[in-house]
Amino acid sequence: MTINNIERVAIVHDWLVAMRGGEKVLEAICEIYPDADLYTIYCLRDKISRQLSRMRIKTSFIQRLVFSSKQDFRFYLPLFPLAAESFDMRNYDLIISTSHCVAKGVIPGPKAPHICYCHTPMRYAWDFEDDYFGRMKSIGATKGLIVLLMNYLRKWDNAASSRVNEFIANSQNTANRIKRYYGRESTIIYPPVETDYFTPDARQKTGGFFLIISALVPYKRIDIAIEAFNKTGDQLKIVGNGPLRKKLQKKAHPNIEFLGWADKEILRELYRGCDALVFTQEEDFGIAAVEAQACGRPVIAYAKGGALEVVINKKTGLYFSEQTSDSLISALQEFKALEFDPDLIRENALRFNNKEAFKENIRKYVTGNKLTEVCNAFAKTLV
Repeated sequence: MTINNIERVAIVHDWLVAMRGGEKVLEAICEIYPDADLYTIYCLRDKISRQLSRMRIKTSFIQRLVFSSKQDFRFYLPLFPLAAESFDMRNYDLIISTSHCVAKGVIPGPKAPHICYCHTPMRYAWDFEDDYFGRMKSIGATKGLIVLLMNYLRKWDNAASSRVNEFIANSQNTANRIKRYYGRESTIIYPPVETDYFTPDARQKTGGFFLIISALVPYKRIDIAIEAFNKTGDQLKIVGNGPLRKKLQKKAHPNIEFLGWADKEILRELYRGCDALVFTQEEDFGIAAVEAQACGRPVIAYAKGGALEVVINKKTGLYFSEQTSDSLISALQEFKALEFDPDLIRENALRFNNKEAFKENIRKYVTGNKLTEVCNAFAKTLV
């Protein structure tokens, strides 16, 4: 088998429950390989795009365990590694996983090279303050049990990384984490951002509000934005849903509006109309921050992770140094005294891949010399 006669492709994604940044990457890869089989441990078809729903989607036993619409599939996290390993990859010529959790842990067949587009090493394993472990505490799990589970996940995640032939990282930040936790090198290919759709509109004036686009889960730290805007009284619109929505809404003053999920058209209008996007989380890349800049709007970002790659301090946005409401308030006060050039902000966003550029970079990677060598090595073992 060589890179030129690949017939059967398997694409593996952690789970499909919403259309977020990772799913935009997945969608682009599926456009390259529309005849591939798409594996995922859990899927809500009514929450994904038509394009993804047209794929041959194969789910794991987790799909059958979630017996209630109100039951959160993430409670089965200890079983996720087993779910990934349960997929039969024996008859494929190429495996492409897009992973922030367990997708990279599938067991490849004897002839299939495995490329992983890595959004981050498993967040549940390496970042203690995560939404899953917060929920475990809420139902009475002991610290000892949490530590045991984390140790298990870390060991499994590290071992699973050896099943990947080549890593692609979504940012330099992620590449550094892959090197730190797995001891592996990776190639950086930035995720697709629809910069041809998210554009400025000179006719639209800013609407005197700040904007957050985020899943409402603990690590996103929307709580510090609620605290900050409660104190300043500035208008804040929050787009997104998640398990923390009710809790955050109870804390929020009337100047903070929760909009739920928004379609692309509404999202573009919100970007264009906001004074700035507020980015409170440590993100591995940060597609929303690039989309906002593509619309010519600045970003007020926590100075860690992917934001350091996508936002230029005091030129396309402003950093705040601590993940606290006081630090964010200081940044908001400084922001109001600064002026930003929308053309310069959009120019910064154009440094990153649009969908077609992303797809071309993936194609070149798959057909490149490096992967050809991997495929040829596999072929020799089959003779």
